Amino acid sequence: MEYLDFELPIKELEEQLDKCVVLGSESEIDVSDTCKQLEKKLEKTKKDIYKNLTAWQRVQLSRHPSRPYTMDYIEAICGDTFLELHGDRNVKDDKAMIGGLGKIGDQTYMFIGQQKGYNTKTRQYRNFGMANPEGYRKALRLMKMAEKFGIPVVTLIDTPGAYPGIEAEERGQGEAIARNILEMTRLRVPIIVLIIGEGASGGALGIGVGDRVLMLENTWYSVISPESCSSILWRSWEYKEQAAEALKLTAADMKKLHLVDDIVKEPLGGAHSDRGTTFKIVEEKIHEVYEQLKKLSPTDLVKKRMDKYSKMGVYSG
Repeated sequence: MEYLDFELPIKELEEQLDKCVVLGSESEIDVSDTCKQLEKKLEKTKKDIYKNLTAWQRVQLSRHPSRPYTMDYIEAICGDTFLELHGDRNVKDDKAMIGGLGKIGDQTYMFIGQQKGYNTKTRQYRNFGMANPEGYRKALRLMKMAEKFGIPVVTLIDTPGAYPGIEAEERGQGEAIARNILEMTRLRVPIIVLIIGEGASGGALGIGVGDRVLMLENTWYSVISPESCSSILWRSWEYKEQAAEALKLTAADMKKLHLVDDIVKEPLGGAHSDRGTTFKIVEEKIHEVYEQLKKLSPTDLVKKRMDKYSKMGVYSG
């Protein structure tokens, strides 16, 4: 288990509790009362820390190395029903963007999302979750396939942004993202968007237009990362915490600004602290939202989606 800086008090208490349990098992000393006191103190410390997280601390949690990624969710929710589909039929298969068909119960969904790596080798293979234009074109191809067969779309967002390299620009990165946004607004099947980690810039928006946009509790969604914002405004990364607060990028901020529809609660300590419970919560939420959306006709779906996005950014003083 890896701990972030603000989680160190939890680490100390967990280590004390482990030592207490070992002492009790290896000797005849009764340490049950001490263990119970440590458990209570640990629970209280966790609640105090996680209920008062700053925007920057939530950004850190969204990037936790043990946090589940897109394929973790798909494999846990769909099991062996998931069939991955590859390629954009133009350039190549982008490994940072994955997609395919999978079932929750008896309902088939088209799952699409950015995938990060677990170690140096797989991070390079997945391009750190930063998709090239062919990744967004693959995503659009799969969405169009889902539309053709009347299959609802679920997108899972977790990216530090679209790949900004020269070759990506040469192949039309901006156009690919813009095309996806346009086509998703008028796709005639339900679209459920779930932000499971980082939701940065156009890289997130390229698969982020939906009938329902949901954010896990410890995720962020913004036009720019706190570090990049800090480097532009203050010419230094040192002000990333201030930038995170100013950007209003947390799930609570997004909900308050009506930019997302709902916040999905995570287990105490974050999604990585209890993966099984997190997967179950997400699975139930997808099912619940689809049950609401499937009652709408394709025409009503598109109209409501258009109306929803048309209202964003309207301000009355």
